[in-house]
Amino acid sequence: MATYEYACQDCGRFDVHLPIGTAPLSRGCSACGRDARRVFSPPSFSRVPPALSAAFGREERSRDAPEVVSDVPRRRAPRPPHPALARLPRP
Repeated sequence: MATYEYACQDCGRFDVHLPIGTAPLSRGCSACGRDARRVFSPPSFSRVPPALSAAFGREERSRDAPEVVSDVPRRRAPRPPHPALARLPRP
């Protein structure tokens, strides 16, 4: 099953689950029944976690206006090794 997106003039966008390749170009709106037009959109972008959506947004904005830095970022201090790793044999 694939998810297809349709846009109704009055109610907005809604999703329909249909077998792949069977989606018509127009369909009745699930809320009001009026004719809704199929909308072509990237797959599953409406269902990504907020953090990933924010990362996509930053990446998109950086294409036209990259973030400018003046210095090389400082190195982080190395974390101490986990105590359980100290008992492992060394090569």
